[in-house]
Amino acid sequence: MSKAHRGKGLKELVSKGRGTCPVCGRTGVKVIYEQEIEGKKLKICKICKAHLAHAK
Repeated sequence: MSKAHRGKGLKELVSKGRGTCPVCGRTGVKVIYEQEIEGKKLKICKICKAHLAHAK
């Protein structure tokens, strides 16, 4: 099976889903994971998402 459509959704996002994570401050990472932090829905990076999941 081909993998021609892998990442197609990311290409449609602004800057292909890359930006600065509001939690850790890293730049140039994919910020595609929505998480509710302090009553606000923010898009965070994969590392911060895992950190918040394990902290619960």
